[in-house]
Amino acid sequence: MADLDGNIDSKDFGLNTPQTAHSFPVKGADQLDFGMRHRLARIFAGGERTVMLAFDHGYFQGPTSGLERVDLNIVPLAPYADALMATRGIVRSVIPAQTNTALVLRASGGPSILKELSNERIAMDMTDAVRIDASAVAVQVFVGGEHETQSIENMTRLVDAGLGAGIPVLGVTAVGKELTRDARYLGLATRIIAELGAQIVKTYYCEEGFQSVTKGCPVPVIMAGGKKLAALDALTMAYRAIDEGAAGVDMGRNIFQRQAPTAMIQAVRGVVHQGLSAAHAHELYRELSHGADD
Repeated sequence: MADLDGNIDSKDFGLNTPQTAHSFPVKGADQLDFGMRHRLARIFAGGERTVMLAFDHGYFQGPTSGLERVDLNIVPLAPYADALMATRGIVRSVIPAQTNTALVLRASGGPSILKELSNERIAMDMTDAVRIDASAVAVQVFVGGEHETQSIENMTRLVDAGLGAGIPVLGVTAVGKELTRDARYLGLATRIIAELGAQIVKTYYCEEGFQSVTKGCPVPVIMAGGKKLAALDALTMAYRAIDEGAAGVDMGRNIFQRQAPTAMIQAVRGVVHQGLSAAHAHELYRELSHGADD
């Protein structure tokens, strides 16, 4: 047992130094519980921005081009992403447990591409997200869709469960063919999702008025990558989204369908975390890929 003599005199309580109050950099998260902020810090790499890699497409599309073998095509990209957006089936069967990348689990689903996509249900229990050690769960919200109310209820039920478990919810705006991806619609959808409790919102970029979408949303807005574009166009979209207030990007096909996916995700990181212009990021992509320009 340690000698007790001298213990009292040697203590230093820092009497002239106030206790440090650490601010939290993620938008709208200052008043959340510790566990939820801790998970958000993983997603946002301890700062305000994130690069998510989305490869959950199989939950309604099946084996999408580029995702035929997740173990070969996606796992090598994981170290370059701040967060991986996937289904629990892929996480358990393919993603190495040793990965340090944050996990965002797809928590809604039901219909395939052969049916009405807005007819989703909650597809996993929050306790399973806890077992997997997820940093967040993702749910599709079909504002203006045929099953709008049902999809919003899916989200609010997950928000309630997430508050109990300390797990954030990422609300994803789903835009059907009949809906216009303009600032008015995206502002409506993102605000509804945030107002009803989601801690993060994922939405599409629009060329006019996107800053009003991000400014009008009280939680972080993550830009969805959408369909594959030319590399320079994809990087330009990412740059503009960040410049206009997005807290990060969640790209899938614009990364894993490239000739050189590893080079592309590093170029995207350059835009999001290093402030590279689209042109400089494209030069980086071509350099790392030894000349690819797809």
